[in-house]
Amino acid sequence: MIQPRLSFFEPSQCEQIHQAALEILRRTGVRVFHEEALRLLAEADCLVQEENWVRIPPALVEWALQQPPSRVTLCRRGSDEISASLQERRVNFGPGSDCPNFLDPRTGEHRLFTLEDVQAVLQLADSLPELSFLMSTGIPSDHPAHTYRRQFATLIQNCVKPVVFVCDDGEDCRRIIAAAAAIAGGEESLRLNPTLLLYSEPTTPLQHSQTALEKLLVMAETGIPVVHSPAPMMGGTAPITLAGGLALSTAEVLSGLVIHQLKASGAPFVYGSGLHHLDMRTSISVYGAPEFQLARLGVADMGRFYGLPTWGYAGHTDSCLFDEQAAADAVFSTLVALQSGTNLVHDVGYMEAGLTNSPEMIVFTCEMIGMLRHFQGGFAIDEENLALEVIDQVGPGGNFLSENHTMEHFREYWQPTLFSRQRYDTWKAEEAKPLGQRLRERTVALMDQASGTPLPDSQAEEVEYILGLRDKKA
Repeated sequence: MIQPRLSFFEPSQCEQIHQAALEILRRTGVRVFHEEALRLLAEADCLVQEENWVRIPPALVEWALQQPPSRVTLCRRGSDEISASLQERRVNFGPGSDCPNFLDPRTGEHRLFTLEDVQAVLQLADSLPELSFLMSTGIPSDHPAHTYRRQFATLIQNCVKPVVFVCDDGEDCRRIIAAAAAIAGGEESLRLNPTLLLYSEPTTPLQHSQTALEKLLVMAETGIPVVHSPAPMMGGTAPITLAGGLALSTAEVLSGLVIHQLKASGAPFVYGSGLHHLDMRTSISVYGAPEFQLARLGVADMGRFYGLPTWGYAGHTDSCLFDEQAAADAVFSTLVALQSGTNLVHDVGYMEAGLTNSPEMIVFTCEMIGMLRHFQGGFAIDEENLALEVIDQVGPGGNFLSENHTMEHFREYWQPTLFSRQRYDTWKAEEAKPLGQRLRERTVALMDQASGTPLPDSQAEEVEYILGLRDKKA
């Protein structure tokens, strides 16, 4: 198949970014607020000054880059069935995490998330074949205690797709891994068939907090995949230029990788950076911008340059409701994700720059994923597809409608579930509904149908006990 694709950098340009990141780590260094991480770095001949200022020699970075695997797989709950394969240019989509606000498709109301909303959106996402993994989508305002543990319990109790989770600290991390291991059949089974991946972050510019490193070291120790992805804002916490922002964020990722691999060489690590820019008119970190998509291409190219699986973004918008702006942002970002070959693409359904989740945005983006995957699939040029014999048989003035060749291939064309292809008179007579109305009705219908795949009561209770959300029954 001949497939369209986008690449940004030549290998020599990736090398330029890499060398710039090495120079940042050698000359400027990073702040490391964790004693074990500092000890690991000092023992590896890093220069540690002022208690937590660390400068990392290039040779150590090069060593760390040779350790982790180039392929990571994420499996369905309680199974060795792969749901998301992170390798080469395979692209897997999923929702985002931790939006405080929910845009209710039934009422149009913009309000705080509840746990019931979180469960409903997760069950919807679990039912959509275009999504390969899940994230928490929302912060339940009615469960402020142990929020991240409650989110994970809701995920694993109701859904079967693998989970990219976030959490507060090392203790959260250990409990969540233990709960996943209980369902997977033990820690070794979970390591062989991981059903979860941690999303953690350094603090831009060039800092690794105590809690972020607690989590990073737990993931290395347990051998469960992690993405330790910075979120620099160019013009705010990073240089205003894309090249400078990419060099800085690369240094942050590589310094995290060094610590991770010093703890457990060969532990799985995903390369990612949420490089945004600060809109100087609004002071908002924007998602719907061409610069953000250029950054996505750069990050994907750097991840492939390093031979690591990659982390990215799509299906998001700065708009506050699902409108034409949101639709345009969804299409643009999804196309870039597919053409760049980013492996693990999150934030489907993000609105208001990550403050609001919209089920309608999720459903619409899934329609776009289906359409654009078809575009990305390209087409073949061979004897069957050139169809010279069929053309000769039909000849000048004929038609191909009744040909076997047509019958054998017409189903290869993409068919929409939301878009209308009717002419005006038929459309007017049959429904006369604009896309927004059709989308809302379809979203509500899918949410009504999506009942999830609940765990047996005994396992659901065990999960809550491990997570510290309930006392063990006598």
